[in-house]
Amino acid sequence: MGPEAVIEVAGLTRRFGSFTAVQQVSFSVRAGEIFGFLGANGAGKSTTIRILCGLLAPSEGHACVAGIDVARDPEAVKRSIGYMSQKFSLYLDLTAEENLEFFGGAYGLGRRALRQRGRELLARVGLRERSAEITGRLPGGMRQRLALAAAMLHRPRILFLDEPTSGVDPRARQSFWALIREAAREGVTVFVTTHAMDEAEFCDRIGLMADGRLRALDTPDGLKRSFLPGEMFHLELSPDRSIDALASQPGVLRIESAGAAYRLRVEAGRFDPEKLRALLGPAAVRVERVEPDLEDVFLEVVTQARGEAVP
Repeated sequence: MGPEAVIEVAGLTRRFGSFTAVQQVSFSVRAGEIFGFLGANGAGKSTTIRILCGLLAPSEGHACVAGIDVARDPEAVKRSIGYMSQKFSLYLDLTAEENLEFFGGAYGLGRRALRQRGRELLARVGLRERSAEITGRLPGGMRQRLALAAAMLHRPRILFLDEPTSGVDPRARQSFWALIREAAREGVTVFVTTHAMDEAEFCDRIGLMADGRLRALDTPDGLKRSFLPGEMFHLELSPDRSIDALASQPGVLRIESAGAAYRLRVEAGRFDPEKLRALLGPAAVRVERVEPDLEDVFLEVVTQARGEAVP
């Protein structure tokens, strides 16, 4: 492993019978970074994270987490990390405080240290006033914050979070990501899987999975520069009007339908809003230049991965 790497993966492959869920995946994660692992459902994200957490053996390749080979000593890996699974894994019939006491005992924390650490974490995740409440009665966002507190009880230097905000409302997601960023500022490495592209903007670097392979790895801005050269426009047309007038124009790179609107990517300097309005004529309701986002990157990467023709 490199001097700053706390996770290193080389040629990682996992098969289930004849199906290959993860194929020849290689990357490293630096200490203290928020590393996002993105992809659609079924892209291989959760399989990879389960291997890295010592919960699943690789079919080929190797991975080291905190200097430990995950295949040779998975139990040591489990003791060295914090893991929050995609499925809520705390006990719904225990109080928030009792859940932390139970999991802290499993980590081998002494009673006094556990009580102090539990209260500290409940305050940190905004649950101190609800520590005596039955977990099953807490809203979804609070349950997720409690699960994060449980994963941090033993002060791990690496946190694995598998789709941690799945099914929670936008405000709860925002609060959860504030906690992730706080942990990273304290030097904790955070490895987070998600299919929410807006959340990925919070990551220092992103690995993008498609069809079991790692297709791209860079910062959010680096991915946009690499996969989305040129400029992007948002177009809205009047009902029953066609975008065909633009499809054959020189310099048009891609037209993507976005609900009732369109995302248009063109070569830099070839178009401006006025020129596009002139080409579209009365059909143009709204034309504006926009910044590309990671959703655009994801669509481009998946299209390239599957060898689909550009529209």
